[in-house]
Amino acid sequence: MDSKILIKAFMSFVPVFLLLSSTEAHVQYGAYNKTCPHAEHIVYEEMTNILATSPDLAGALLRLHYVDCFVRGCEASILLNSTADNKAEKDAELNKDVRGYEVIDRIKAKLDEACPGIVSCADIIALAARDSIRLSNGPNIPIGTGRRDGNGSSASDVPLNLPSASANISLLLSSFAKYNLTAKDLVVLSGAHTIGKAHCYSFSNRLYNYNGSGTSDPRLDANYQTVLKQQCIPNDMTSLTGLDANNATAFDLGYYSGLSQKKGLLISDVALLDDATTNAYVLLQANNTSTDQFFADFAMSLIKMGNIGALTHAKGEIRKQCSVLNPAPPPSPTPSPEPQSNSALSEMRSAFSTSSLLSVCVVLSYFFLQFY
Repeated sequence: MDSKILIKAFMSFVPVFLLLSSTEAHVQYGAYNKTCPHAEHIVYEEMTNILATSPDLAGALLRLHYVDCFVRGCEASILLNSTADNKAEKDAELNKDVRGYEVIDRIKAKLDEACPGIVSCADIIALAARDSIRLSNGPNIPIGTGRRDGNGSSASDVPLNLPSASANISLLLSSFAKYNLTAKDLVVLSGAHTIGKAHCYSFSNRLYNYNGSGTSDPRLDANYQTVLKQQCIPNDMTSLTGLDANNATAFDLGYYSGLSQKKGLLISDVALLDDATTNAYVLLQANNTSTDQFFADFAMSLIKMGNIGALTHAKGEIRKQCSVLNPAPPPSPTPSPEPQSNSALSEMRSAFSTSSLLSVCVVLSYFFLQFY
């Protein structure tokens, strides 16, 4: 079956799923249809222009959505700057190589030109991630919107909630289970590594000093090691290399085929081979000739992840600037005391209301005694 048909069929189910999948978050399909009807088109246009010149940002923006949702929920806490008395998530050690903040700011400015103060930074992250997939030859996923922005960010929350690139399968499964994401969600969402790049320092120990042995990781293909060593010298802190050994710019099955051929880049990628469920899915997609199932699975898992801890309705705020909390509103003025005459009038009205109620009760009691 064609992937477009699958996604269209899936789309008909999305509004119900989005509303019923969580008792906490109530994102909805087309939340801006009335308040900012061109919002999603504006995001898509900007993303098209951005990725035309910087295609490697597609993976970075997809990762931005993931790291946002896994710490405090999908409420744009990753975007907030540190202050004099608070170190924010973006400055945590695990997030030091997160990229794409300037893209969110650029899209925010465009949206505020069309609809000032309507679209949240949290929704911009989600929509940018969605369009990164679409513009990398992946599926066009109908995601929900209506998220609002959170009011806090702490670097100390990051290591408690975000697994590192060296996480083993037990840690990965438990991290996902905290958010009601299954082993299948883990292996499906890991397929996002079919696009994007990683810094050399996130895997260089596999090339030069695996587990302190002074040698390479035996689970890394020898020829692939040679290629990686040409791209990443020891102690390289700046270079980037593709997460997908086959093609790091196309959203396809290359990640799974590479992983099955001992070409998984990160330890957390290789860890997927250590669990029966995740290993079976890797092998299934590695040998698949069609992306249809993966695309449909990824759409479902991305929507589930995008619902984590979403703030909606009266919760949170719509930030004026994505990296800074809105100023606190001024305190409400203390109401002036009512003049004596008004106070007396209020008392009379209260007395009248009370006496009227008593009169009604007396009348009803009278009729009850008379006729029953």
